[in-house]
Amino acid sequence: MKQLPNIFTLLNLFFGCIAIVFILQNGMVPLNSQEGELMLMLPEKIYWASVFIAIAAIIDFLDGLVARIMNVSSEMGKQLDSLADVVSFGVAPAMIVYQFLRLSFAQQEDGLDVSALWLLPAFIIPCAGAFRLGRFNLDEEQSYGFKGVPIPAAGLLIASFPLIYWYSNKPFAISLLLNQWFWYALIAVVAYLMVSTLPMMALKFKQLSIKNDYPKFILIGVAIVAGIFLQWLAVPVVFVAYVIISLAMPDYARGGKNNL
Repeated sequence: MKQLPNIFTLLNLFFGCIAIVFILQNGMVPLNSQEGELMLMLPEKIYWASVFIAIAAIIDFLDGLVARIMNVSSEMGKQLDSLADVVSFGVAPAMIVYQFLRLSFAQQEDGLDVSALWLLPAFIIPCAGAFRLGRFNLDEEQSYGFKGVPIPAAGLLIASFPLIYWYSNKPFAISLLLNQWFWYALIAVVAYLMVSTLPMMALKFKQLSIKNDYPKFILIGVAIVAGIFLQWLAVPVVFVAYVIISLAMPDYARGGKNNL
């Protein structure tokens, strides 16, 4: 039974691999079929990758919970968790960015022949995530707060974009996701937030006390309201709120006296 948390961790990796399969599938669907106009293509079931990344995130939460309940936390489990996270929340989201970059360039004249050099920045994301995880594994000060945005948060942010693209009825959102400069900016910001040492709060409740955990309750409130009114667009909104709240309350984010 002591291997149960590690089995959960491997399931995290397993579902991350499935997400990559959906991102790289051969089946494509035309996004603009008007006669005489360029046929833009995107994997027709790429949104399933978002679903499997979300499942991996749930399992990533459960493996730590199970380890604590069973009191079987180990250095092996810690390292295994990081390896799985790099794939599920680093490589898989990077492939989503890669596909959207291809799509954004495909709108331009001769865009289908774009050099791979314009697409490779997508892989800065797993590199930044791996660096962040390596630092986390060596840092004993991140028990109650984080230094830099956790890679699962970054991965879930990126995983939301296929769902926004397919199911959002907001023209500005669709237009933004078809702009390569948006993706370059996103890569730069997300990578910086992961490798930085900015204080970010951990979403663990030590006690269900509004007085001691009110920043987390604020974030939950933002998530509920945004989910009701914005549907899948709520995910980027919650991510931004998470960063802002963490930076606005650095002592709390570090797990200091306001979190006791």
